[in-house]
Amino acid sequence: MSVPRQNIVLIGFMGSGKSSIGRLVAGRLGFQFVDTDALIVERAGREIAEIFASEGEERFRDLETAAIESLAHRERCVIATGGGVVLRERNRGLLRELGFVVLLMASEDVIFERVSRNTKRPLLQTANPRETVTAMLAARQPAYEAAAQWKLDSTALSHATAAEAVIAEARRAFAWQSGA
Repeated sequence: MSVPRQNIVLIGFMGSGKSSIGRLVAGRLGFQFVDTDALIVERAGREIAEIFASEGEERFRDLETAAIESLAHRERCVIATGGGVVLRERNRGLLRELGFVVLLMASEDVIFERVSRNTKRPLLQTANPRETVTAMLAARQPAYEAAAQWKLDSTALSHATAAEAVIAEARRAFAWQSGA
């Protein structure tokens, strides 16, 4: 497997642990942590929910693609992406150009438990959020699979254990020596 840049790109459904695990991986490796959702908020000067409400999901996806493109020349980053980044085929290609793409997964029950604590998730402002999670997971799974170079089910893992698993696999992908 060829990985062009020394970055670790985390993809997966909302609540799969991309930000929490990503911060641990970055800290352990001495890499910079980048959250594409945070980049979008910083650049737009508005929260994601506001962007969805005023300009719609399509505009948000445009901003998401721009955020990924802006990282094209970065190295030694752990990049946590938004859960829907893989919906655009172009983004799936861009993510692979950025580095080693890891799909973080968790059981539907765990995901729902995690995301139901956050009322700022615009795609879950529905009459039946649990049903929405089920439908979105099923719809997005093929795109996640298409983008991923490695998968980790973190359902039964602590964030620290999941982070160590990601690091171990990144070492193999990048052919790093154990000291890297």
